[in-house]
Amino acid sequence: MTSAAEPVTAAILVIGDEILSGRTKDRNIGYIAEYLTAIGVDVREVRVVSDVEEEIVAAVNALRARNTYLFTTGGIGPTHDDITADSVAKAFGVSIDVDPRARAMLLEYIKPEDLNEARLRMARIPAGAELVPNPVSKAPGFWIGNVIVMAGVPAIMQAMLDQVAPKLKTGRVMLSESVRADAREGDVGGPLAALAKAHPGVTIGSYPFADESGRPNTNLVVRSREAGLLDAAVADVKAMLAGLPRR
Repeated sequence: MTSAAEPVTAAILVIGDEILSGRTKDRNIGYIAEYLTAIGVDVREVRVVSDVEEEIVAAVNALRARNTYLFTTGGIGPTHDDITADSVAKAFGVSIDVDPRARAMLLEYIKPEDLNEARLRMARIPAGAELVPNPVSKAPGFWIGNVIVMAGVPAIMQAMLDQVAPKLKTGRVMLSESVRADAREGDVGGPLAALAKAHPGVTIGSYPFADESGRPNTNLVVRSREAGLLDAAVADVKAMLAGLPRR
């Protein structure tokens, strides 16, 4: 990894009708976001699209244009509706064909006699792409431009993410601290807005929840890349809370 002075940003594109229908529950977005945040990459947006080529192409081109990286999951399997690789190739305006490197990887896992036309689809890689190794089942992902294409199966996606992470450019890690308000969100909204204005370089979010007594409560999460700014804002948040009427 190499560190950059400016924030490094990412988008996540989840591809698959099964996610949109609710048949499959996504388990990748949260994992990728937490993983990237921990290494200094800010996830700015997430999109889910169906297995339709023009929708995938449009999403890839939009998201890669305004982020340092775009991570995609899903749609690189052996079936007819796994069209992510073809769609990404179209987005970049390059050809796609069976890649000898990817084919060799598949043969580490699949017997030659079992490498049928369907399975060989998993070796089709856009021209000029770097392969992303798959330690779990060998069928690789790929990296082209600033787009990193990974499998949808969580265990495989996670293994692929481990492969690409050391090569990513990263920014300064976002520091955060959570403060339990013991107050309702509406009670802290006004003073919290004033605190946010008073602390540039810091973001403060409020997250309501029901506490152990079943009453409405709020967690306040303070974030900054500067430890000093974070500490000062947290101190002011705690002072503000101490001045509120107790419930």
